[in-house]
Amino acid sequence: MYAIIKTGGKQYKVQVGDVLDVEKLEVEAKKKVEFAPLMISDEKGAQVGTPEVAGVKVVAEVVEHGKGDKLNIFVYKKKNTHHKAQGHRQPYTKIKIVSIGK
Repeated sequence: MYAIIKTGGKQYKVQVGDVLDVEKLEVEAKKKVEFAPLMISDEKGAQVGTPEVAGVKVVAEVVEHGKGDKLNIFVYKKKNTHHKAQGHRQPYTKIKIVSIGK
């Protein structure tokens, strides 16, 4: 059984036991968070929601918060003395899928 959930403007295919990094959620560590699935698939077939499947939820536990790898941004304009270096680390939340169902 798997489900498609949407969080942080992205869609993820998840199964029970999956651990994934999503855009930062404002939920404390070790707390549960619920998602409404866009689609669910099991032995009986697939159910597609409009936009979400009614009566079904995906429960996940927040494992930790963190920051991703550093991205180095370098802007350079030739024939000028203009150049700029900048770094960025995207915050994320690591979640573990606990259950999919009603």
